[in-house]
Amino acid sequence: MSTTTTERPGDPAPLTVAAWRDYDPRACALPGMRLDDVRVEGPVAAAVDRLWEAVDLTAAGDPGAAARAVRDLCLVRDLTARAVFVEWRLRLPPEPSDGWQVLGHLQPPGELEGPEDAAGALARWRQGHYLCKCLWRQGPGFVQIRDRRWGDLRRFTADGPEYHAAITALDHGAHAGDVPAPVLAEFREERLVADVGPLVVWLPYRVRRWIQEAMTI
Repeated sequence: MSTTTTERPGDPAPLTVAAWRDYDPRACALPGMRLDDVRVEGPVAAAVDRLWEAVDLTAAGDPGAAARAVRDLCLVRDLTARAVFVEWRLRLPPEPSDGWQVLGHLQPPGELEGPEDAAGALARWRQGHYLCKCLWRQGPGFVQIRDRRWGDLRRFTADGPEYHAAITALDHGAHAGDVPAPVLAEFREERLVADVGPLVVWLPYRVRRWIQEAMTI
C-alpha cells in the first residue's frame, strides 16, 4: 500500500491520507486500486488497522461489512485474473476447515485467519495455486466455466441467456432474490458463488491472461 498525506501548516490534526493498494503506479492506475481519502483522527494504530484490515468473510450480521468484504474479494479476484500480484489478508469462519479451497483459485493471501490449522491451509493454498484455476468465458450463445479447484477438471457449459445475466448480476455481489432461484441453486451446488452476509458473489474470474494455449486450459 502507498500513501500521500496533506495537512495545514501549524495544525497537525486531522491528517488526510490518500491511499492505494499497491506501490507500483501502474498497478495503482487499475480500477479499484485507489482507496478513498481517509481522514486520520484519534490513535494512529487504529487508523492503520482501518486502512489495512483483512477481507472478513465472517461479518455475516453486518450488511455494510459484508458489502466491503465482497468489494475487496472482487478486487482480489479481478486482479488475479490479470496476473497482478496482490498482498491481502483473509479472515474465514473456523468451519469447515477446508473452506479456503473455494477461494483457492485466487492469489493466496499473506495472512489467513479462521481455520484451525490456518498455517497449514495457507501453505497448501500457496503450493497449489496457479493462474486459470477457476475461470469462465463467454462464447457465442453460451457460457463455459472450467474449475480445477478440487484437483480435477470440472467443466460446465450453459447455453441459456439467464446464466450470463445471473453472472453479470452476481459479478460484484447481489442479493439472492436478484437472481433466478434455479440458476442460483445450480451455482451454489457447484460452489461457484459464495454467500457473504445478505449478498451472493460470483467466484470464477473471467479469463484475461492465458498461461498456455486456450485449448490446453
